[in-house]
Amino acid sequence: MRPAIFLFGDSITQQSFRPGGWGAALADTYSRKADVVLRGYGGYNTRWALFLLHHIFPLDASMPPVATTIFFGANDAALSGRSSERQHVPIDEYRENLKKIVHHLKKCSPTMLIVLITPPPVDEKGRNDYARSLYGDSARELPERTNEVTGNYAQQCIQLADELGVRTIDVWSKMQETEGWQKKFLSDGLHLTPEGNAVVYQEVVRVFNEAWLCAEEMPYDFPHHSEIDGSNPKKAFEQRCI
Repeated sequence: MRPAIFLFGDSITQQSFRPGGWGAALADTYSRKADVVLRGYGGYNTRWALFLLHHIFPLDASMPPVATTIFFGANDAALSGRSSERQHVPIDEYRENLKKIVHHLKKCSPTMLIVLITPPPVDEKGRNDYARSLYGDSARELPERTNEVTGNYAQQCIQLADELGVRTIDVWSKMQETEGWQKKFLSDGLHLTPEGNAVVYQEVVRVFNEAWLCAEEMPYDFPHHSEIDGSNPKKAFEQRCI
């Protein structure tokens, strides 16, 4: 059976299997070598994600994932007292929730490759423009997220990963290294464009390669067609599969 790579997160993970998405690109990279399993939940924060852990990652699983990305924080960082307050999680609780998720995954498999991904940056103007495009004059006047606050959550994610000895990807900082990141990488001030998805994909592959999960070094699940003798096909399958 092929190993599994789980993508666990909010809408930025849920949308990653759309055309141009980072999850779809990852599935293509690991085609015939590992199954990339999407577990993304639009609108979710780390508080709500905790209720899913035993369903998605049962402790008695016979074959737990070999790797899992944890990509939460964009909703946790929604501002209290604003239009998305229902999703807000205080920063200390966010950190503690991430710690609980990591500890649960380590119980599932001590050898699992765990990668924490920070929330992406927020383009406040882009968020407001998007709201006005949907609701016109009735759109909110104050931003429901800010880049500064989201950056604080990103820092907590990075610090926690270092504390727990797991790998991390600082998407918040990485995207802002590029001039014009607001429109280049974000479609509505928060979610990713194809170019933004490409940044996440490249960073995930980089981290996987630096660990031990390089697709190029992994075997195919069944023989490559070039290994199959047309006059005696059974031989290739006996050598690799039986």
